[in-house]
Amino acid sequence: MKATRREFLRRASLLGVSGTAAPLALQMAAVGAAAAVAQPAVAAGQAGAGAAAAGAAGAAAGSASLSDYKALVCIFLYGGNDPYNTIVPYDPTRHARYFQARADIALARDKLAATVLKPKDALPGDQAYALAPGLAPLLPWFERGQLAVQLNVGPLAQPTTKRDYVGARVPLPPKLFSHNDQQAYWQALAPEGATSGWGGRLADLFIAANANATFTGVTAGGSALLLAGRHVSAYRVSPAGSTPIELLQRDTYGSTTCTDLMRLLITQSGEHLFERQHAALVARSIRADARLRTALARDTVGGGFATPLAAQLKIVARMIAARDTLGMRRQVFFVTQNGYDNHDGLNDIHPGLLRELGGAMAEFQQALDAMGVAGQVTTFSASEFGRTLVSNGNGSDHGWGGHHLVLGGAVRGGRFYGKHPELALDGPGFVDHGRMLPDVAVDQFGATLATWFGASGGTLDDVFPNLRRFDGRDLGFMQDPSKA
Repeated sequence: MKATRREFLRRASLLGVSGTAAPLALQMAAVGAAAAVAQPAVAAGQAGAGAAAAGAAGAAAGSASLSDYKALVCIFLYGGNDPYNTIVPYDPTRHARYFQARADIALARDKLAATVLKPKDALPGDQAYALAPGLAPLLPWFERGQLAVQLNVGPLAQPTTKRDYVGARVPLPPKLFSHNDQQAYWQALAPEGATSGWGGRLADLFIAANANATFTGVTAGGSALLLAGRHVSAYRVSPAGSTPIELLQRDTYGSTTCTDLMRLLITQSGEHLFERQHAALVARSIRADARLRTALARDTVGGGFATPLAAQLKIVARMIAARDTLGMRRQVFFVTQNGYDNHDGLNDIHPGLLRELGGAMAEFQQALDAMGVAGQVTTFSASEFGRTLVSNGNGSDHGWGGHHLVLGGAVRGGRFYGKHPELALDGPGFVDHGRMLPDVAVDQFGATLATWFGASGGTLDDVFPNLRRFDGRDLGFMQDPSKA
């Protein structure tokens, strides 16, 4: 006989635990039953039509062949990373200017000799830069041509000069220098409150390429506006893997029957749209959890991955290792590292953060190499803004432009991209006494990654709404996918 909600509640009541068996599930069942009385049913098959349409559009909008696998991995550095103590001016002239601007927090030149970057293409004017000592594990990847440095990228609505900024002659991203707003702008290219991010909009294009759309966008770092699409949403994992519905992993109150009834209660469809959508969502979650657990049980990713960031990257590596089992051809991942809002104690906190970042990125790339997919995965850093060139005495304040790292076998590495402004506070490259004016927009940075990923033509303008205002749609740090 078909089990019913009434029967489940009766049995739970007999156990004397109806108030604690599964509060959310029981409340949702009650809400669904009550709402079904007042609301008409929606035609069957309507739900999910949007995702199907997006998949069909993606098949036409993406690259012609998706038989290969590709993944993007965003490492978001929350708080606003200090670019000058990450990619440090090393040549004597520029290091002297850097040191003069922030003497109490600048890195001494003699501490940088071991991490000097020697690019394949010489920089103009005898410029030289070094990685912060904590990023030393990444130096070999630069030398191998798999790590690139993108200089001075940040949120822009259109090309902006210092004169434009001072005279308010062009539109600017809203609420510049605000954490929440610039996190939203970096991830969504829209103000706080945006409902889709550029990573999610990119993922929308490739739904049809994947056997299971659930795993197209995956976050191991918590909430991820970047991965919110119009038709896909982020699937959240922990370093240990998927997060199951705990009550379904054991016999509820020691009763297999009760557990089965619980499963039915939270997945059984009803007459009301809200009830049906909730049941469908829970059912998908249960299926995804089971599928991912099975796939991850077969992975062979080794390594220590001992730090919090490394642990996030390990689950990403494990999911990449399981890509064929999961039926994936295109994925976007999101991991995070907190702690970069260093108004105080920059030299006490920042070096440790970069040690964790450099070690985790290097270990992750080693794992990809061992799997034979180093050329199919591109990892990049992001942060809501850079910091001020000038010191506030013990740290740096909210800035604008910043430098970012791009790592992978398909990267045209061993090079710098973009321009570092002259280190002069009254020069054209700085505003507001020390905030670096971005030379490259996030739209351009993301579009370069998206082109390698398989997006092209008008789809790029849809994913990156400001892109049409900029001349450079491809910054050059990725290998041309047509020639790879």
